[in-house]
Amino acid sequence: MKKWLAFLGLAFTLTTQAQNVTLSGYIRDAASGEELISASIVNESRQGTVTNIYGFYSLTLPAGEYTFTISYIGYETMTKKINLSASQTINFELKEATNELQEVQVTAKKLDENLNRAEMSTTQLTAKQIKTIPQFLGEFDVIRSITLLPGVTTVGEGASGFNVRGGKTDQNLILLDEAPVYNSSHIFGFFSVFNGDAVRDLKLYKGGIPAPFGGRLSSVLDVRQKEGNTKEYGGTVGLGLLSSRVMFEGPIVQDKASFMVAGRRSYQDLLLRLAPDDDINSIIANFYDLNAKVNYKFSDKSRLFLSAYYGKDAFGVPGLVKFNWGNLGLTGRWNYLINDKLFLNVSTIYSDYDYAIGFDFPTVQVDNIAYINNQNNKVAFSWFPNAKHQVNFGGEAVIYDFEPFSVNANFADSNIADISIELQNEYAVEPAFYIEDNWKVNNRLTIRGGLRYSSFYNVGARDVVNYNPTSAGTYRNDRIIDTTSFGSGEIIAAFDGLQGLEPRLGINYKSSENSAIKFSYNRMRQYIHLISNTTSSLPIDTWRPAGNYINPGTADQVAAGINRNFKDGEWQLSVETYYKSLRDLVDYKNGAQPTGVDNIEVDLMTGRGRSYGVEVQLDKKVGALTGWIAYTYSRSELQVDLGATPDEWINFGEWYAAAQDKPHDFALVAAYAWKPNISFSGSFIYQTGKPYTYPEAKSEFDGILYPFSLTRNNARTPAYHRLDLSMDVKIPNKKDRDWEGSWNFGVYNAYARKNAFSIFFEEVLDDDGNATGETKATQLSIFATAIPTITYTLNF
Repeated sequence: MKKWLAFLGLAFTLTTQAQNVTLSGYIRDAASGEELISASIVNESRQGTVTNIYGFYSLTLPAGEYTFTISYIGYETMTKKINLSASQTINFELKEATNELQEVQVTAKKLDENLNRAEMSTTQLTAKQIKTIPQFLGEFDVIRSITLLPGVTTVGEGASGFNVRGGKTDQNLILLDEAPVYNSSHIFGFFSVFNGDAVRDLKLYKGGIPAPFGGRLSSVLDVRQKEGNTKEYGGTVGLGLLSSRVMFEGPIVQDKASFMVAGRRSYQDLLLRLAPDDDINSIIANFYDLNAKVNYKFSDKSRLFLSAYYGKDAFGVPGLVKFNWGNLGLTGRWNYLINDKLFLNVSTIYSDYDYAIGFDFPTVQVDNIAYINNQNNKVAFSWFPNAKHQVNFGGEAVIYDFEPFSVNANFADSNIADISIELQNEYAVEPAFYIEDNWKVNNRLTIRGGLRYSSFYNVGARDVVNYNPTSAGTYRNDRIIDTTSFGSGEIIAAFDGLQGLEPRLGINYKSSENSAIKFSYNRMRQYIHLISNTTSSLPIDTWRPAGNYINPGTADQVAAGINRNFKDGEWQLSVETYYKSLRDLVDYKNGAQPTGVDNIEVDLMTGRGRSYGVEVQLDKKVGALTGWIAYTYSRSELQVDLGATPDEWINFGEWYAAAQDKPHDFALVAAYAWKPNISFSGSFIYQTGKPYTYPEAKSEFDGILYPFSLTRNNARTPAYHRLDLSMDVKIPNKKDRDWEGSWNFGVYNAYARKNAFSIFFEEVLDDDGNATGETKATQLSIFATAIPTITYTLNF
């Protein structure tokens, strides 16, 4: 293995000219020793590069003396003169700015990285930035924070997941230290699964998605955990109204090995137990999660990382219903520096998401379970041949195991036989390869071009039914012909043609010292679908792979924009427009109830989608007052071809608004450092109401009137808007004290807006309980009042 790596490194080295020398190393946080992602190192001639996702940089230049500027947002900028007479390895450590106003004075340079990179439709947030945003019940929440960005919405309070540029929640690839997260929420969407104390930073790609990422249609949310302080021990303890958290980190071996461990638990079930009503004090409602990470440096060239996440939710009403669901993610990464220009990372990743729902009645107890797990092995190279190119290439293979549904029903009456139903597991393999070059053509033009190739194989063991399709190409139970049995590992369906090519392109042209024009295109493929007939992603929705009757989804997105900086980058304006075309999307037939069926295709229709919009964001990056204003106008629509029967006529084959279609979206976020120990922050959000289906007629069955509609999503809930406020007060630290406390006071939904989560319809009854023939609409609001919050945090 070492001989092969040495040979590969020699081959890459010989491709550059002998008179060139290379400066390489890592850029780290001075206090913790953690690597900084996308930190910049540039010389006086604007020749430079940024660190990769592991904090490594490499810059090849003609021999000579240079003055380098090393910078990272939120940190003091460093300037260093280096005589590059020969190749050198130099690691830089940057100090975090004590406050944003001080940062302006220290940097004394333009904040213009947004004008020099081919990235667009991308946002990077650090944990420090996230913690300045007012949050629900004092929890610093990654998901709620990104919904304040342009192009990112959620279908409402109490809804899991988020929507990006009109995409569904399952079209987002959510990664925690490279491990996919299939459900990003706790307590039906009120909290995210990311403990803010364990998170180092995040990066959201809405478009122009780099070639190393694939498998989803709309976005990538790449969240990285802290690696653990290599210099000293420290931690955080937080006490809130409904949950508490703790994080501890430190060196195992000074500057060589470190760890981070964090935990969080809610205790609303403990509070409910204090209620005098037995129907309330017996309710189960809680969540907990655990984060852990260990890294060990074998040498300056070799390093190992092990990280883990486990989270679980439980909700239940005794004698009625019980839920539990959770995520597990395990990641092992090995970094190896083959030479000063070639960086290698090898990862092995395991991820599991499972849920169980049960019904506990006096006469019968019913338990349902389902899961999806996958094993991913991948290898990734970063090659820095010279100052103009940074090439990333590699491959991966994902192995899936789906259990869509199993049920056990145990009857109290021994004369009734118990029932056990287990759907067949589905198995699949998804290999992919990619290559991408970040090419700095000159000081004005930067191009990032890449190509990803993915394929997908649905494999046995499994029995698959065969149909005589309808004239419209749909499938029905009354048109089943026979069944084909496939053995273990035998290919049932293969998607390995040229349709697996996924080109990626990003172009940045710096038209002036303060402005840049950007363009991007990407094609994405998605081979697994979240099958849901609700507007929000619930923990009981089912993941299914592409196969004989379900095609992989494909999305093509093109975007163009302009970035303009003011006052040396203190203010940054971004305007982007995009158009996204999607095909082979799955949707339920009218009235489908696909609970516990192997051949779910009989309840599905295939359609297409389109989304387009304009996003405007104005950022105030530094100073005592920071924040942003964001506005998005967008549309998201779906179309399903007419089927053979009325239950397959979705909106008469015409385009209709998707459940996540919200034309107008406005957000204002501001944080003000009033004094060194006192700061204020606030956020305001306004969104068009979400679509829902308003009944157009009624039908009678067995004497009962049922409302129905032949059109879909033909009405909207009232507009959603909300104001959140918070104040953070740090307790002055004494010189002889190695800990610091702070109080956070806030109010969620400050003016008590009764925002509609959903509209449902019910029959009007007279005083005697008889139907009157009239139907009334009722609005459901999750939070109809202002909610005060208070949190105490101790840093040590």
